[in-house]
Amino acid sequence: MALDIFKITGPTTLAGTVKISGSKNAALPIMASAILAPGKTVLSGIPNLSDIEVMCLLMESLGCKTQTADGKITIDSTVIDKPFGDYEIVRKMRAGICILGPLLARCGKAEVSMPGGCAIGYRPVDIHLRGLKELGAKIELKNGYIVANANGGLKGANIFLGGAFGSSVLATANTLCAAVMAKGKTVIEYAACEPEITDLANCLVKMGAKISGIGSPQLTIHGVKNLNPVEYTVIPDRIEAGTFLAAAAITKGKLKLTNCRLEHLMAVVDKLRSMNVVVEESPDGCEVASNGQIKATDITTLPYPGFPTDLQAQFMAALCLAKGNSVITEKIFPDRFMHVAELSRMAADLRKEGPHVIVCGVEKLISAPVMASDLRASAALVLAAIAAHGETIINRVYHIDRGYDRIEEKLNAVGANIQRLAT
Repeated sequence: MALDIFKITGPTTLAGTVKISGSKNAALPIMASAILAPGKTVLSGIPNLSDIEVMCLLMESLGCKTQTADGKITIDSTVIDKPFGDYEIVRKMRAGICILGPLLARCGKAEVSMPGGCAIGYRPVDIHLRGLKELGAKIELKNGYIVANANGGLKGANIFLGGAFGSSVLATANTLCAAVMAKGKTVIEYAACEPEITDLANCLVKMGAKISGIGSPQLTIHGVKNLNPVEYTVIPDRIEAGTFLAAAAITKGKLKLTNCRLEHLMAVVDKLRSMNVVVEESPDGCEVASNGQIKATDITTLPYPGFPTDLQAQFMAALCLAKGNSVITEKIFPDRFMHVAELSRMAADLRKEGPHVIVCGVEKLISAPVMASDLRASAALVLAAIAAHGETIINRVYHIDRGYDRIEEKLNAVGANIQRLAT
């Protein structure tokens, strides 16, 4: 694992054009879905990320062959001879569990390690297991592994996938991938509505699956016997786009984002406009400008189409420089506030109270050595450092490489001063 650091000198004002990469959170479940279609699936618009590399390793460990070139990944799933998700691979990212449903559907059995990923609070897998059990799988937990069997085949069912904090994106992905090859009809109630699930469903339909209600909380699936490999392009990354929107806000900058779907970011756009930031749609994306003082606003994270939890940290950074007091409430992962202490080191005025953080706007942020704790917290620290006075050192930037394709290169191209240094 690279132990690079970022040395960032600020403040700078961002201006220019940024092309948004393909969606990591769409690509990973879609890569796993290739298990369902023996042969060569070709996926385009794939970002160059460490999580994508880990998923390739995981697919190869199952027996697949993968090839990566020019933003495309070819997955040859003709042979799946080891339906086993090894701890040493799956522990590196949460999305490793996405192979569970496809393996059950394809092989009738699977043994997958409990997943790892970011330190953003407790994230149980009970909703995944409940969905697969409803389809007829027998599941037990053994030595840190999920051992699942469906020797009699999976059978359609009516399934409710709601959890303590709403719907679950990855549980919906796993259950959907299993249901498309189950016998009969499956109805998934309280399915996640995120664009990444819509993208997965559209890819499965192209493979030959029969799914209706795509984009809604009720998915109806009629099982089929076989699926076929396809060529498919993943959607743009709305979280990367939202991060650059926040970057324009915090630096009083002006950016044009291309390969960006504003319809996936309406809750974010609404908050930006309430912060006195101008966002306008353009033919291939949007233009964002923050020329005046950022205004305080309140943000509550919610399942899609609400404000995404994956942008909470970045917007907290921006609101540190707002005029007035803001309240950020985290309803998806109530413990996802590890960036609060690090932002406070940069002279932010933050007070955590349970699932809330009160953000009192300050005149300026001041550079400091900080530590990245997770993927989106890393992005928040980068944005804060670009706007801060002085030279900020960010440690553990390997977290940011999990979800942002060359973020320092993209930011430097529009005016940031970021150096990646090996330690």
